[in-house]
Amino acid sequence: MPGRRRVAVLISGAGSNMAALIAAGQAADAPFEVVLVISNNPDAGGLAIAEAAGIPALTIDHRPYGKDRAAHEQAIAAMLDEYGVEVVAMAGYMRLLTPWLVSRWAGRMLNIHPSLLPLYPGLDPHARAIAAGDSEAGCTVHLVTEGVDEGPILGQARVPVQGDDTPETLADRVRLAEHALYPAVLSEFCAVRTDRPD
Repeated sequence: MPGRRRVAVLISGAGSNMAALIAAGQAADAPFEVVLVISNNPDAGGLAIAEAAGIPALTIDHRPYGKDRAAHEQAIAAMLDEYGVEVVAMAGYMRLLTPWLVSRWAGRMLNIHPSLLPLYPGLDPHARAIAAGDSEAGCTVHLVTEGVDEGPILGQARVPVQGDDTPETLADRVRLAEHALYPAVLSEFCAVRTDRPD
């Protein structure tokens, strides 16, 4: 659609947030559309979901690149350029990015994290929230910077922690909040964007 921001989604797994973004981008009044899905994992379940929705879904497996993370990211960047991508949304992408890719997409790359940042960046945020006795957990959409889960916060959703919660049950409820928050924040972000990629 003319005027819509061209979004790529990076995934490593099931792609439930990716699916929510694809669906939101297909709405008649959406300010963005998902034009590409890239996974570093050829077995990612989200690839089939993207293909079923008519979205080009590519695997750029990191394993053949060994420890050369830069070469892997250059292959990703080439595909982002080829598809005319303007905004990158990370959705369960389980690779740490190098400063090269982060700087190349500075201000145009978003991520969602399942905690109320700055609390519990990194792994196991649900278990950490329960262990701390927190009364609420949630999720955060933020811009990607070189620090892990440290970028400027664009939006959050809060989810009560129940007394009998396990990390798994809490994760399930937070995931539902993610599926509402991420499309809303991405829509707002894309609606106010006026610049274009270099």
